[in-house]
Amino acid sequence: MRKPYPSDLTDAQWEIVRPLIPVFKVGRPRQVELREVINAILYLNRSGCQWDMLPHDLPAKSTVSEYFAQWRDDGTWQEILDALRQAVRVAVGKDPNPSAGSIDSQTVKATEIADDRSYDGGKKITGRKRQIIVDSLGLLIAVAVTIASADDGTIAPVVLGRLTAEHLSRLELLWADSKYHNPALEAWLKAEGVRYRIEVVSRPPGSEGYVKLPRRWVVERTFAWLGRYRRHSRDYERFSESSEAMIQVSSIHRMLRLLKPDQSKKPVPFKYRKSQEKVSL
Repeated sequence: MRKPYPSDLTDAQWEIVRPLIPVFKVGRPRQVELREVINAILYLNRSGCQWDMLPHDLPAKSTVSEYFAQWRDDGTWQEILDALRQAVRVAVGKDPNPSAGSIDSQTVKATEIADDRSYDGGKKITGRKRQIIVDSLGLLIAVAVTIASADDGTIAPVVLGRLTAEHLSRLELLWADSKYHNPALEAWLKAEGVRYRIEVVSRPPGSEGYVKLPRRWVVERTFAWLGRYRRHSRDYERFSESSEAMIQVSSIHRMLRLLKPDQSKKPVPFKYRKSQEKVSL
C-alpha cells in the first residue's frame, strides 16, 4: 500500500470511471491494476513530469504509456469525457447534451520533439495551436491540435468535424471571436449543411487590454482550468493526437472532482452560469 498522491483517484471517483474502461478478456492475465495506470497518467498530467520520471511506486512507464496510447487510439478517452460531461450537466439540472457552446484557440510553444510544429507570426510563438469546443458550462466537448501557423477559421472544420451525432443532437449555436468570421469556414458550414450557426462576439470598439466578453469568457476560462495541469505549460508530445488526449485527461480529472470531490480536501465549487450560484456536486 503506497502513500497517495494528490492527483490520485478517490474510491468514489474510481467507481465512476471503472465501468467506462474497456476490459479485454483475451490474452494473458493483466498484471497491473487499471486504477494505478490511470493514477500514473493523472500524476504525469498534473505535475508535468517526464515519462521517465514517473515515481517507482506507480506502474512502469512502458505499461502506462501503452495504455495511454491504446485509449487514445480507440477513443476511450473521448468516451469517458462524453459520459462525465453528461453526468455533470444532469447534476446541475441541464439536458445531457448542450444546445449552445463556444469555440476558441490557444497557441502554445512546443518542444523540438513535436513532429508538426510551426511559427505563429501573430503570437510570435513556434509551436502548436489548440482548438477546443466547450458547452455553456465550459466543459470540453471536442479538441483538435494543429500547427501554430494555421488560421483559426480555416482549420476550424478539423475540430468541428469531430462533433458526433450525439454532440449535435441539440446544438444550435457556437459563440466565437472574430477569427472565425472566415469565408472558408462559412463555405464549409454551408457544404456540410449543419444545423448550428457560429455567432461572432466582438470586442467593443476602442477597447484595450483584457475585456470580459459575453459568452466567450466561458471558453477562455476553460483554457485557464487546463493551465492548472502542468503538462499543458507547453506542448511536450511528439504526436498531436497525444496532445489532444492529454487535454481530454485533464478535463476528465476536473469533472471527476466536480462529481465526487475528495472529502479530505477543500471542495471545488462549480459555478452554474445561469444563476451564478455555487453548486456542490
